[in-house]
Amino acid sequence: MVKHDAIIIGTGQSGPALAERLTQAGMNTAIIERKLFGGTCVNVGCIPTKALVASARAAYMARRGLDFGVAIENPVMVDMKRVKARKDEIAGASNEGVTAWLEGMDNLTIYRGHARFEDDHVVSVNGEQLKADKIFVNTGGRATVPNMPGLDQVDYLTNSNMMDVDFLPEHLIIVGGSYIGLEFAQMYRRFGSEVTVVEMGDRLIARDDKDVSDTVKEIVENEGVNVRLNAECITVAKQGDQIAVSLSCDEKPKQVLGSHLLLAVGRRPNTDDLGLENTDIDSDERGYIKVNDRLETNVSGIWAIGDVNGRGAFTHTSYNDFEIVAANLLDDDPRKLSDRILCYGLFIDPPLGRVGMTEQQARESGRRVLIGKRMMSRVGRARERSETQGFIKVLVDADSKEILGAAILGINGDEAIHCLIDIMYAGIPYLVIQRAVHIHPTVAELIPTTLGDLKPLQ
Repeated sequence: MVKHDAIIIGTGQSGPALAERLTQAGMNTAIIERKLFGGTCVNVGCIPTKALVASARAAYMARRGLDFGVAIENPVMVDMKRVKARKDEIAGASNEGVTAWLEGMDNLTIYRGHARFEDDHVVSVNGEQLKADKIFVNTGGRATVPNMPGLDQVDYLTNSNMMDVDFLPEHLIIVGGSYIGLEFAQMYRRFGSEVTVVEMGDRLIARDDKDVSDTVKEIVENEGVNVRLNAECITVAKQGDQIAVSLSCDEKPKQVLGSHLLLAVGRRPNTDDLGLENTDIDSDERGYIKVNDRLETNVSGIWAIGDVNGRGAFTHTSYNDFEIVAANLLDDDPRKLSDRILCYGLFIDPPLGRVGMTEQQARESGRRVLIGKRMMSRVGRARERSETQGFIKVLVDADSKEILGAAILGINGDEAIHCLIDIMYAGIPYLVIQRAVHIHPTVAELIPTTLGDLKPLQ
């Protein structure tokens, strides 16, 4: 048995940064990775998918050249092998950077293999047992594969093996109308595929307000994506060289036929084969490890950080988990998970930036709420770019004057939302930003204008 001061299981967004802090603090640290350094974001998530989004946007803008007075004589051709090669180069550089960072750390031992708990403070990897008083679980998550009738009879893709695609699917059927599914839907439609999104619910991105969902649906449909909502009893079957997805429980179910199937119905934590049954660590019914406000599990000396704790599921929340743990453990700085304000983005084009409460949540809060809304068609930057879909929406507590939440769906919305995020963290009245002078012409300059036209939420 090898004794370490600390063991980190997984090299996702939290792990390497925590390893650096622990080793700098003089702890003999082990880090274990069974696959690729950098986890989901670096290898099959944010970085490679946003590289693909950029290529898809280039194709889209090339086709729109005449809208801007730019003539492109030949039809726009997309070389999917070059698209994939560009993506691989970008993601590969990030993976290599994380790998070199970890391999260059003093006082760090790297184990490449699958880790399993033998008891609360003993982990086995490659037949070797490691022991530490401090263990940090950072095993992340993966795509959910639902118990869907017929799925065992067809080939299907998830966000992970979608990264291996170097060809253009003739007709891509995507089951799941949320963030991952929509990003791939618009992306592959822009590459040139026929795309159908199949969603069981009555609207897309159901966690967001109806006006956001409706506008997102309009955006993707305007580009030719087929959206099928209220798809009951989804089943799949092989039909010749195609895949048939049934959308109804009727005796003669409606079907959509496609060449390829992508599952985008959620994520699940990587705890199935972690050996939690050999420990006293508590997890919930979905497999997420339970943590308190400092990311500690119920077992002393064990933390769960990143997607595996079910308290964020984003790269930025994973990194914040590291910051909270390091602050409490090493800096005598009592940072808390409950201080974090929910924020996230949907990286279709134009993107959605979200923070805090939705309009529905504000209505249900019992507060007196003010709302400001401005359409992107009234934003100069959007008109100049001929990208006027979407809107700015901000919710304010009428009594405290604090911002409760916001959605910026439109060009640069994923960046402009940070103006409001920072004000919310500062805990200061909306009047501070409402009276600020922003640079013209930008999207952010219309945030003060929107806040200057607040009305009671009806």
